[in-house]
Amino acid sequence: MPQQNQAAETLTRQGYHLVGGGAVKPCLWLNRAMRGGDQCYKHHFYGISSHRCVQMTPTLECNHHCLHCWRPIDDPVPVKEHMEPAELLDGILLGQQEFLSGYGGAKTTDLERLAEAREPKHVALSLMGEPTLYPYLKELIELIRKRGMTTFVVSNATNPEVLADLLPTQLYLSLNAPDEELYRRVCRPAAEHWQRILESLDIIKQHRCRSVIRMTLVRGLNMERPEDYARLIARAEPDFVEVKSYMHLGRSRDRLTREAMPQHYEILEFARSLGEALGYELKADVPLSRVALLSSKRVERNLLDKS
Repeated sequence: MPQQNQAAETLTRQGYHLVGGGAVKPCLWLNRAMRGGDQCYKHHFYGISSHRCVQMTPTLECNHHCLHCWRPIDDPVPVKEHMEPAELLDGILLGQQEFLSGYGGAKTTDLERLAEAREPKHVALSLMGEPTLYPYLKELIELIRKRGMTTFVVSNATNPEVLADLLPTQLYLSLNAPDEELYRRVCRPAAEHWQRILESLDIIKQHRCRSVIRMTLVRGLNMERPEDYARLIARAEPDFVEVKSYMHLGRSRDRLTREAMPQHYEILEFARSLGEALGYELKADVPLSRVALLSSKRVERNLLDKS
């Protein structure tokens, strides 16, 4: 319990709105969008409006302790009791509205975007923690869909039996190593998960929703052997692959140096090599976020805030 209390205090101080064992927090890009500025890579890649996006997690628990993770707390947070989906979602959306209320009196606020933001169209289950550890994830995704919003679920692929039963708008699997040995060094898992990750890749191949493999690359650590990554990714046959630079933020700065952050041209070079090995096309990139998008060309990438 002391660990939970200390973590809650840290997260609240850093702007997280805690709801049961989950949380919501507006991102930097929502703030920029609300002031009429640019939007995040999800907008440039998929048409998702940053000011209409709710960034949340249903659980703070995680079974990885990745070197590149920016989370403001080092240790996984145990959750004594999980909220039911309806109560959790209501609390998350209320927290988002409370954040938005602060923009109402600001002269720099884009009032048209503020009006749109009050009716969110997208929920990104990607804030922190591992969402598949939330026992009602399937029901939560269905509830979000019924309320007219799309969902991106970002998972570390360690719970294939959960993933097989999900149907979000877009399902992400993080793949941050080309083999088990490097996976253990980069992700520092709490248990032996590599075979389960391989099983998740196979499940994605048969999945009914849009799918993405996401890679976070760290210079001098896992930014190597694109052909070996390609062999793993080919097992999943995802619709898209996102190749992203590690960003020197948060607690990761205690574990990695700023030099571990690749430049955008390095990300593009790696993405091109990976795309050539996979037979995927480089479709877009966002230099500020140091991220590139590879497409299988099987599906239209732009969602245009459709529910």
